[in-house]
Amino acid sequence: MTDIVSTDWVADHLGDLGVVDVRDAWEYDGIGHLPGAVNIPFDSFRAEEHAAEGSGGANDDSSTGMLPDAEDFEALLGENGIATDDEIVAYDDMHGVFAARFLVTAELLGHDPEKLHLLDGDFSAWQREHETTSDAPGVEATDYVVDPPAESVLVDADAVAAAGDDPETVVVDTREDWEYEEGHVPGAILLDWKDLVDDESRGILPRDEALAVLEERGITPNRRVVLYCNTARRISHTYVVLRHLGFEDLAFYEGSLTEWEEQDRPLETGS
Repeated sequence: MTDIVSTDWVADHLGDLGVVDVRDAWEYDGIGHLPGAVNIPFDSFRAEEHAAEGSGGANDDSSTGMLPDAEDFEALLGENGIATDDEIVAYDDMHGVFAARFLVTAELLGHDPEKLHLLDGDFSAWQREHETTSDAPGVEATDYVVDPPAESVLVDADAVAAAGDDPETVVVDTREDWEYEEGHVPGAILLDWKDLVDDESRGILPRDEALAVLEERGITPNRRVVLYCNTARRISHTYVVLRHLGFEDLAFYEGSLTEWEEQDRPLETGS
């Protein structure tokens, strides 16, 4: 599964990793980056068409999510020297929320999740203790091949509705309080993705604290968890954190709540 790794772990394994910086090019060039990191900005691996605020997916079929075109992703990673079987660590400077989307995109398009790692914290956390550079790495192009798995964690609205009726499943809304109050899937529990982040360390909360936050909301590893949001990066971060904490039965819905209502499905309001 996609794992969350410390800055020290990354420092010890730099020579064996494909390091991906998903910040904007001006940050990568002007502020510096991890040694050997290639720059694959967040906007470069988003779907070509983006949904408006309040929508979670750009495609008509929400079960396909907001994934980029397979050929575009192959070209993007290949030109940056990332091979199909590489072990990858990704980072940003926003607590990992943008980097998590890169890793989830790679997983959904077939990269071995055991070889995908999120830097715990972000560039600022790394910069406090480790060397950075402004030197561009030497990159040799590779042939990256997309091969999506037979089973996907992406689900459609029918699956979300069924999950809401299943006592062994919890539907989780990863948006902010005000968004949740304006309208949410019936029975969904609110979990702002930032509730699992430590502002001081810029990484995730210590394991016991994170599990306690989740348990307070009825989100436990023995239950199936179905996530939804209105931005792909936030749902991706929560997905990666839950995987890291040992949750095994996860799914997420990337369709919009507008699509949900257009299918004559009600929303609840209030907290």
